Amino acid sequence: MHSLAPLDYAIIIGYLGLSLIMGVLMTRKASSGIDHYFLGGRTLPWYLLGVAGMANWFDLTGTMIITSFLYMLGPRGLYIEFRGGAVLILAFLLAYTGKWHRRSGCMTGAEWNVYRFGENKAAEGVRLLSAVVNILTSVMMLAYLIRGASLFLGMFFPWPPFYTTLVLVTVTTLYTMSAGFYGVVLTDLVQGIIVMVSCAIIAVMAWHLVPDTASLAATAAHVTGNPNWTDSHPVWHTPMPPGYEPYSLLFMMMSFYFLRNVIGGFGTGAEPRYFGARSDRDCGLQSLQQGVMVMFRWPLMIGFAVMGIYLVHSLYPDPAIVQRAADLIHTYSPQTTAAFWHDLTSNIINSPAKYPPELINQLQALLGHDWQGKLPLVGFHGTVNPEQILPAVLMNMIPTGLKGLIVVAMFAAMMSCKNGFVNMSSGYFVKDIYQNFLRPKAGNRELIVASYASTLGIVIVGFYFGVAATSINNLWGWIAMSLTAGQLAPQMLRLYWWRCNAWGCIGGIVLGGVGAVLQRAMYPQMSEAMQFTIMTALSFGGTIGGSLLTQPTPMPVLQHFYRTTRPFGWWRPLRQVFQGAERATVDRENRRDILTVPFALLWQVTLFLLPMQLVIKSYQAFWCTLPLFLIGLTGMYFFWWKPLMRKEAFTPAAT
Repeated sequence: MHSLAPLDYAIIIGYLGLSLIMGVLMTRKASSGIDHYFLGGRTLPWYLLGVAGMANWFDLTGTMIITSFLYMLGPRGLYIEFRGGAVLILAFLLAYTGKWHRRSGCMTGAEWNVYRFGENKAAEGVRLLSAVVNILTSVMMLAYLIRGASLFLGMFFPWPPFYTTLVLVTVTTLYTMSAGFYGVVLTDLVQGIIVMVSCAIIAVMAWHLVPDTASLAATAAHVTGNPNWTDSHPVWHTPMPPGYEPYSLLFMMMSFYFLRNVIGGFGTGAEPRYFGARSDRDCGLQSLQQGVMVMFRWPLMIGFAVMGIYLVHSLYPDPAIVQRAADLIHTYSPQTTAAFWHDLTSNIINSPAKYPPELINQLQALLGHDWQGKLPLVGFHGTVNPEQILPAVLMNMIPTGLKGLIVVAMFAAMMSCKNGFVNMSSGYFVKDIYQNFLRPKAGNRELIVASYASTLGIVIVGFYFGVAATSINNLWGWIAMSLTAGQLAPQMLRLYWWRCNAWGCIGGIVLGGVGAVLQRAMYPQMSEAMQFTIMTALSFGGTIGGSLLTQPTPMPVLQHFYRTTRPFGWWRPLRQVFQGAERATVDRENRRDILTVPFALLWQVTLFLLPMQLVIKSYQAFWCTLPLFLIGLTGMYFFWWKPLMRKEAFTPAAT
């Protein structure tokens, strides 16, 4: 039986109980109105919103995926995570997109469309479509999170992963339903503290495990087949195991992911923590805090990867044994697909009596008496399953008690991210669909009940898709490079182009969304680069074509939007809104915002690289990276921090 010690279970149960109690305590305050339920009454300080933002990026499933790429590539795995895990869009949120959305006074990104395009049928159509697409995206993100949780939980509990995942999701859903955004933020604060402590512990343990960089590089080359595991700079080509071959073109994939996040970054900011911020300054400060706190994730993950290297080396000194174990299981279960491989191996580990004695005896002869501890690392393709490195390290290399704390930290990461998505998608349903289209005269109590019902429904659908997912990496690739890529144009152009109108956004949303769904249904094996290219092209074609073929947004609506948001871009017909000193102030702010972005991107990427280089004792690479970090930090200081600390010349109020 592969399970935790009683002390570890006690720590986990105590944590889940505390989360439920906090949810109950916040119920009354959250139910005082939907503004309180979804935005915390717009009174929460920036540092609590920053913690919530960090938690939204620090998810369990993503941590497992990134750990798998760091295990295969070393620090270079960061470049694969330009697709989302490196949070490159944070540079845009910090510089200006967060404050642009706050200035609207809206509650959701869908409601923001009416602020941008006016009160008309086309704008209401965009609002409805935007709400539907955002709910769909949240459901798929939940599926991604739940699939990762099932892979993780299967290592620690002597029951099928389906049931343990169901229990965890039920607990988190209950306190999210009862406490709303207050519960999300306050539990994120507690969970954030646990996660930070865990990051420090794992990073220090891994650092002590590494004799020196050269020794680690040799061991990693033997285990992973990667001869340059400790290098940090991107290369054109790198070896990858079966199932991950597309990522061998590292530089090309990095470039695609970088382009995707730059385009996506231009349209970010429509999130509760920015709509609920008290000022522009708070938007910037919470973004900075998010970046600094997310940095701790990278030494944690490279720490798990380093420990995984040594664990696999000790468990499988002969890599051929992994292939033979996989072939043996395929012989007895030839119909098993990659989607259910983990469920199969978990069941074999926890319920060996249900399987043919010959299979169990041969596995024991092949893997040894501790075959139940080794089997989870056997992948479908006959190689070590990199997505199981993190839970395998926790199970085999972390002592009792501390193991319970780290498992709780991983729970906290999963719960925080899940709750943020659930709260946001429930807001879309209640505010933009239920209240706006179905029940305009609904009272507060009815809207809160609708919030409970929508939260439950969204979680149930996400759970269904999560347990049926083939691979967490495959699912994340589709979300990042197809589903959300199909929405990039309307999200971006409506902020920078005066001629972008509601009909254009409808065209972009429909073409990009339908294309992504059809691709997933008919061509699920399409490469991520091709997914991104096709969906982005459909999105831009629909948005630009639809805008040019229909009437522009009424000028009074555009003038109100331009005066309150103060964007840069193609706004020539609106420039006369500001004259004299006001015009100079807006132009100066826009120039600083634009100049901040490249420095923030450099600061962010090097901020993540530096602690990883320290953990693996690659000190020469650290001293090469540090000057780049300081250049980024200096640029941010002059173009962003100093203006942020000065009192704003004027802030036109949104209505």
